[in-house]
Amino acid sequence: MVTEVTPACLEFVPVKIALSADHRGVLVSSHLSALLREWGHELVDVKVCANDSCDYPDMAYGVAKAVAEGRADRGVLLCGTGIGMSIAANKIPGIRAALVHDEITAAISRRHNDANVLCMSADQLGERLIEQITRIFLQTEFEGGRHTRRVSKITAIERGDDPESDRD
Repeated sequence: MVTEVTPACLEFVPVKIALSADHRGVLVSSHLSALLREWGHELVDVKVCANDSCDYPDMAYGVAKAVAEGRADRGVLLCGTGIGMSIAANKIPGIRAALVHDEITAAISRRHNDANVLCMSADQLGERLIEQITRIFLQTEFEGGRHTRRVSKITAIERGDDPESDRD
């Protein structure tokens, strides 16, 4: 089933965003930072990569904690592939980090999974695609319905509980 993508012309509801990247994503992150501000979003201060090499778990931790603690509404992380960032961010309770590689997965990560942290590859995605993915991720709302039950099961797993015992 093909899911419709949110049109790029929709207005944003401004939100607080925690944004970070490792050394492989720092240039794209800088561009994205300016664009997010242009779109009217507030950027929350988190650790940023300030030298030639930094460890992606440090960046992921800062963004994920900001979202989990409510200092940011959403998070955006960039590294070489996005894989390490998503693995690290998902270790923080309350985080649903999605590794996204196109417009469809951006929309579905929000509609179906209520993802609150967007992870992307700085090496494999072009700047325009990263902009479009980010726009869609920020514009798309969680559908709720049957997906609420499924997200609740993810939360149960996070607590160490059997997801089948977490019934409505």
